[in-house]
Amino acid sequence: MRDFEAIKQNLIQFLIARVQEKGFDSVVFGLSGGIDSAVVARLCQLAFPKSHQALLMPSKQSSKTSLTHSLELCQKFGISYQILPLNQLQNAFESTLQGLDSTPLRLGNLCARLRMVYLYDYAFANNALVIGTSNKSEILLGYGTIYGDLACAINPIGNLYKTEIYGLAHCLKIPKNIIEKAPSADLYEGQTDEQELGFSYEVLDKIMLLLERNVDEEEILQQKLPKDALKLVKDRILRFGFKRKMPEIAQI
Repeated sequence: MRDFEAIKQNLIQFLIARVQEKGFDSVVFGLSGGIDSAVVARLCQLAFPKSHQALLMPSKQSSKTSLTHSLELCQKFGISYQILPLNQLQNAFESTLQGLDSTPLRLGNLCARLRMVYLYDYAFANNALVIGTSNKSEILLGYGTIYGDLACAINPIGNLYKTEIYGLAHCLKIPKNIIEKAPSADLYEGQTDEQELGFSYEVLDKIMLLLERNVDEEEILQQKLPKDALKLVKDRILRFGFKRKMPEIAQI
């Protein structure tokens, strides 16, 4: 069992130190109503009680519950926030890009990048740093939008697997209804992470942790973990490795 109180304190100090060493004294982050962004919001609020900002950026297809949960979190902890809907931006892109509104994943990726427009514009106007909200499971599996939700200046939770985020969320007293709902990127109506990936985070995280420890495939399968899940993890880590790197620059 990990010491999540110690992890919490470490991440708060990480945020303070990294933000200040980069010459900034305020932070901004997207708040979706999900557990990952809720954890980051709480860490930022504790690290920068008077100089943090949450942006709530519902799209046309976002669940109303997501906004409700985000507002509940902000009100419970006194988190500073603004609501910036994506509706008008979406309408403009849908009228310009043929077929955009008929492809849920394509539209979801667009909305993830539109949110970064808002976040980086706020950061520029207010001398703030954009804080990331992607966990280690998402990063390793490439389960995120490049230049969308994966974009940030620093990320306090990028070394915590999804299943570990729950322990930290309890430590931070995140509301129960946020902790208990199905993980979702809220890219389109009814979307859930585990349904899209095909396996639970509990299974995927166990496999990734064993691979990280250099446990061989045969031993992993002996732990009654699905062979298809192991293949999925290995394939995604290899296929989406480019998302974890800076753009490659040609050597001359």
